[in-house]
Amino acid sequence: MSVIDLYKSAGQEQLFQHLDQLNETDKSQFLSNLEAASRRISPQKLVDDCKKAISQSAENARDSSSVEPLPATSYQSVIDNASAQEEYYKIGLESVTNGEVAVVLMAGGQGTRLGSSAPKGCYDIGLPSHKSLFQIQAEKLISLQRLSGTKSPIPWYVMTSKPTHNTTKDFFEKHNYFGLESSQVVFFNQGTLPALDLQGEKLLLSSPTDLVESPDGNGGLYRAIKDNQLLQDFEKKGIKHVYMYCVDNVLSKLADPVFIGFAIKHGFELATKVVRKRDANESVGLIATKDNKPCVIEYSEISPELAAEKDSSGLLKLRAANIVNHYYSVELLKRDLDQWCEHMPYHIAKKKIPCYDNTTGESLKPTEPNGIKLEQFIFDVFPGVSLDKFGCLEVDRAQEFSPLKNAPGTANDNPETSRAAYLELGGNRLKKIGAQIADGVSVEVSSKLSYAGENLSQYKGKVFDKDNTVLEN
Repeated sequence: MSVIDLYKSAGQEQLFQHLDQLNETDKSQFLSNLEAASRRISPQKLVDDCKKAISQSAENARDSSSVEPLPATSYQSVIDNASAQEEYYKIGLESVTNGEVAVVLMAGGQGTRLGSSAPKGCYDIGLPSHKSLFQIQAEKLISLQRLSGTKSPIPWYVMTSKPTHNTTKDFFEKHNYFGLESSQVVFFNQGTLPALDLQGEKLLLSSPTDLVESPDGNGGLYRAIKDNQLLQDFEKKGIKHVYMYCVDNVLSKLADPVFIGFAIKHGFELATKVVRKRDANESVGLIATKDNKPCVIEYSEISPELAAEKDSSGLLKLRAANIVNHYYSVELLKRDLDQWCEHMPYHIAKKKIPCYDNTTGESLKPTEPNGIKLEQFIFDVFPGVSLDKFGCLEVDRAQEFSPLKNAPGTANDNPETSRAAYLELGGNRLKKIGAQIADGVSVEVSSKLSYAGENLSQYKGKVFDKDNTVLEN
């Protein structure tokens, strides 16, 4: 079947109304682009899946009757639990030392909400050193490599998107990979999905030769791992454990030995880090169980009464706030990745989508939502993991989670709060070893100097009274 017939059989005749007006070069490009899109997902399956997602969205009534916290066999907190932290740290650090751990970074987003068109990882949150998120995180890897004494640099797989791929690579090259070896950093693209009209029936064009396409959501990670043959690379490098996180969390502990050790100790195939929900009204997804299967429950899916319910310890019954920070065993990925790619559901997002009208030749910029972008969610695979193979580790929010989501000057999760969290964490670690920091003074502890508070004893008794001091290795 020709590519034209393939799309027409899926009810997409409208795409070809301008075909006779294209020159041969553009016509060839157009058909080539359509064929490439169909290799990811056939147009008929795309339409069917979109209609199914629309239907599921409409039927998504609140039903929290079977939602429960994870059982104690899957859930543990290391807050105020030094002995567990120490045990897991030793196990995880040994795995890092043996070259068994890789890091996957989801970094496909642009900083548009921050007023920047650059990849979010390039963003400067305003630290005294003016380091980007990418540099802060790269230097954590350098510190951990030093701590572990590993002879194998920790592989860092950086997932980009079509708009950010080249800019991200150029940024790393310009900064000499922030002190890492270029060979340990692997860039790979997440996929895209075509957009449809609000009825989920017709594909939209962005130009005479292109469909409107957008990144396929954080759940596209699984397809990207498959399409870029990362499993084969893991196997070649002897990787057994994968630490995954998002670029916008300045406090994320890359390849965290405590988290890796937690998963190894208990034989978990998939694990997730959480922080304690601030209060019943915080708008966060929660790690829980539904119908005795692990899942993420959005705050809108549970009743206010259940959200406020407390357990016997006086804490919120459902308090495990999702921070999109996961562990995967490579064995799990090898076994289940293919079926995840084929059977994960799609979710809809109604958007104002600039598009091309091939009947008038006009480019349209709508002021109201005119179409649907499809995306997949990374946590949609959780229910398929056996509960005895799923782990959840509660960590201290102040030490591990400060996301950068919103523009400067907004109420929360902005550059100011990220900067404050990073500086406060470093300052508290200095105070813990006996340094003195004057009121109102900011001291930046470089990630290259200290991964998690170690290597600071040299500052015991030192008085910091000059603002914006930077401590480097």
